[in-house]
Amino acid sequence: MESFKRYVLNAVDPDVGSNSVKTYHLSESEHFNIEVQTGREGSKFADLILKKSLDREQQAVHNLILTAVDGGTPARSGTASVIVRVLDTNDNAPKFDKSIYNVKIMENSPIGSLVLHLNATDLDEGSNSDITYSYSLYTSEKTQETFNLNPSTGEISVKGMLNYEDFRIYDMEVIATDHGANSLSGQCTIKIVVEDMNDNHPEISIKSFQSPVNEDIELDTVIAVVSVSDKDSGDNGVVDLHIPHNMPFRLRESSDNYYELVVSEPLDREKVPEYDITFTVTDRGSPPLSDNETMTLELLDVNDNVPQFPQSFYTIRVMENNAPGALLSSLTAFDPDLHENQYLVYFILEKEIANTSMSMLFSINPENGNLYALKTFDYEIEKEFLFHIEARDSGSPPLSSNVTVHIIIVDQNDNAPVIVSPWRSPVNENIELDTVIAVVSVSDKDSGDNGVVDLHIPHNMPFRLRESSDNYYELVVSEPLDREKVPEYDITFTVTDRGSPPLSDNETMTLELLDVNDNVPQFPQSFYTIRVMENNAPGALLSSLTAFDPDLHENQYLVYFILEKEIANTSMSMLFSINPENGNLYALKTFDYEIEKEFLFHIEARDSGSPPLSSNVTVHIIIVDQNDNAPVIVSPWRAHGSVVEEKIPRSTDKGSLVAKVIALDTDSVHNSRITYQFLLVTDATLFSLDQYNGEIRTMRMFSYRDPRHQRLVVVAKDNGEPALSATVTIKLSTVETAVKAYSDMTEVPLEYDIFSDLNLTDACSLYFSVAVLQLNVLICDFSCAMILSHGEGADSDETGWTVPWC
Repeated sequence: MESFKRYVLNAVDPDVGSNSVKTYHLSESEHFNIEVQTGREGSKFADLILKKSLDREQQAVHNLILTAVDGGTPARSGTASVIVRVLDTNDNAPKFDKSIYNVKIMENSPIGSLVLHLNATDLDEGSNSDITYSYSLYTSEKTQETFNLNPSTGEISVKGMLNYEDFRIYDMEVIATDHGANSLSGQCTIKIVVEDMNDNHPEISIKSFQSPVNEDIELDTVIAVVSVSDKDSGDNGVVDLHIPHNMPFRLRESSDNYYELVVSEPLDREKVPEYDITFTVTDRGSPPLSDNETMTLELLDVNDNVPQFPQSFYTIRVMENNAPGALLSSLTAFDPDLHENQYLVYFILEKEIANTSMSMLFSINPENGNLYALKTFDYEIEKEFLFHIEARDSGSPPLSSNVTVHIIIVDQNDNAPVIVSPWRSPVNENIELDTVIAVVSVSDKDSGDNGVVDLHIPHNMPFRLRESSDNYYELVVSEPLDREKVPEYDITFTVTDRGSPPLSDNETMTLELLDVNDNVPQFPQSFYTIRVMENNAPGALLSSLTAFDPDLHENQYLVYFILEKEIANTSMSMLFSINPENGNLYALKTFDYEIEKEFLFHIEARDSGSPPLSSNVTVHIIIVDQNDNAPVIVSPWRAHGSVVEEKIPRSTDKGSLVAKVIALDTDSVHNSRITYQFLLVTDATLFSLDQYNGEIRTMRMFSYRDPRHQRLVVVAKDNGEPALSATVTIKLSTVETAVKAYSDMTEVPLEYDIFSDLNLTDACSLYFSVAVLQLNVLICDFSCAMILSHGEGADSDETGWTVPWC
């Protein structure tokens, strides 16, 4: 660094004389030194002197220590730090990592692909180290058109398409220039080698192809000449040619990239009339590319096949009595060749039988092989013929083959079987099993199987056929018969011979069954329950008890009877009657539920057969109660009329029993249910009446405002429809003094005539007592003892043997 020669360093010491600065010392440095200078006044100062050139790139900063020592005793010193910073000058040129770069890149790399990243360095700093990259004049225009150089980054990228087949090596020179005042530059050489890519498909060229060829072409005959090529290089340009393995051809390499297609196996047009041969060429690149081309080889027919019959021997059956000119069979042969080699002509090879040639008996169509009969055959005269048929093609030379024909005359089944049957009809339906109904004979004038016959009847019938002798059958009963199920049978006899085709005949006979009285009359029900309302009109229809008998005529005519039975010395015929013809049942009298409640007897139905059959049914007559008895009030007891007079003290408490009304009804339970209610009451706030037990009680105590005489009218109503009722009037008088209570009164029996309407049975003895009225309580106590007999004539209701009011 020439501009830096000397730099004055001065240390100040306040002492004077010998105590002032005597000397200077500088720390060790290969670039700097000091020179001590003495001033006019005797002061000393140091000059910093550059003794060796500076290089910023090696050391940019120098740190120095300057020491000043005085001349005193003891000596004293002082130090100063001296920092020298070296300024940059553009003294370094840019430098590349390498002077020569060799780069490989694949052809067809995309535009913009990075090829190389150049890196040049400059040891200077600031603008002296800023670098710009550029192509030198030695770089060709094509290179500059193909590759792009980024001046700032030094990146080289693909600018144009790369094609190995067009241009393979690109040379370029790149200069790196810094931005110093006196710019410096460095350069490098780059060789870019384009590598081949398998981007060209191999090509096939058919130089010659022979088609069609005869199917009998010789082996190793050349069919085609094929050339192949590939624009790529190396393995990418090496190609292989193939054809399918399953073909009767092979490829033979004749020269470089030339192949011959030759016949390797015998050809047969009848098996394969033509071949689609696909040539496939494949290069050895990675991945490999291929191409193919298909050629069609057509084979020409050669007359190398004889006509072929489907069979080597034909057996033809001809029915006797055939029509002359009838088609017997089609003896068509087949020739797999083509055109005239395929056109066939048919002949009968001449042969005489009993001085008669085959051409007089049969003819054959020369074009299609249809064989015809020229006459009508009779099985009994001529039974078979044997001769040959030849088929010849129209090739050159012609080829032929023949087949043996065996004509068999078949006997015709021309006689139908016949049925002859003596018949027995009608028969009783109870005919015994295995009884013979008819004897049937059959016959057929034919012979052999045509004359063997079988006789059948339908399977779903109660009969079977039993062979008695040759062609004689007996029709016998196999199951019990029942005229009521099937009154008659239409039996069809079918006779069939065993000819081919079989002939048959049939005859239908009707078997009528006579009725036998084997069915008893049947009632729809085994038990009849008939409800009859009491008070019915005599002679009223109760029910129709009609039975059914499936027999016929007199076996079906029914007569109805009532089986006699006495109830309480009264027979059923006095109470009921039945119409003997239709079973209509009538009542002969009016019934009273309170006297008689039910009847149980039997009705018999008897047919008019011989002997007659009968059956009976149980009839249960239930008398239904009507509400025909009004309630009878039995308490309080009344000597005369319907007014009862009673006295009660005015001091009677609230809730006290004043009187109790009791009514009885001789109807059934439902109709005899009684309820009580006031029909008239003087003061409704004073008395209450229980509608179920008839108790009359005070609702409050008597007051001085209440009248002394109270009139109560009570109605007792039954539950019938319409309802019946009875009333009683009670006159109550209030007294100031006590009256005798009910419990203190003597017990007196009620008069029995008030129960005269109850109509109780003689078998029931009734005992009861009623306590007389007391002041507060009315007690009614009934004691009932019944001696009942469940024998005939006893009264009963629907629920059992009871008296309704007991």
